[in-house]
Amino acid sequence: MMAGIQTAKKDLRKRMRDVLQRVPADSIVNQARTVVNRLIALPEYQRAKRIGIYLSMPTGELSTTAIVQDALTNQKAVFVPYIHSIETTTTQQKTSVMDMLVLESMEEFMSLERDRWGIPSLTEAQALGKKNCFGGTGFSVTGVKGIRPESSGLDLIVMPGMAFDPGFRRLGHGKGYYDSFLTRYLRWEAENETATRNMPLTVALSLKEQTLSPPEEVPVTNHDWPVDILIVGDDRCLVHQS
Repeated sequence: MMAGIQTAKKDLRKRMRDVLQRVPADSIVNQARTVVNRLIALPEYQRAKRIGIYLSMPTGELSTTAIVQDALTNQKAVFVPYIHSIETTTTQQKTSVMDMLVLESMEEFMSLERDRWGIPSLTEAQALGKKNCFGGTGFSVTGVKGIRPESSGLDLIVMPGMAFDPGFRRLGHGKGYYDSFLTRYLRWEAENETATRNMPLTVALSLKEQTLSPPEEVPVTNHDWPVDILIVGDDRCLVHQS
């Protein structure tokens, strides 16, 4: 069953790569403008004080630069992904994980180096001194267990993906970074003495070409997190009614 789902995911990713290569660049720019306008008009976005935002690839993906700029202009704390390797305690093997680290300004954003995919990224030296979304510094979650740091957590996360469907299923790029991060975030919430679980609102941004039409669905497993809101480049905004 699991092997079949992984194969289906791999096939859909390949199909989507082919589809995205054929989407005209001006269409992606226009759809990005539509999606950004939809996002920043959301009351949930306007209320959010601490936001995680993926930084986009230069081609074949909706640009998030305008979102970063709007959030910083409106004095929101902006956190961006940083991928790094850790050694697992059980297997002693290295595995890649994602942290969300603070971005100080638009000037800093513009000066970021680009990784091999052309994505603006923090260097290791920069990342080590950055505040993370859990209230710690770098890759450490600090604070006394059971007492949540006052400036910690995220209100909303803008998430990337390769394919989506109206059932709020999301196909990532295959590394599981966001699903693992959300699982870790849930565990962090559970360890803190709060009356309610405060998981961040997850918002996915999709080109119309990336959104599957029923009855087709994104293949998922129990480890895959659905999104709360799906904003599509054809001006659709789908909200998950829980």
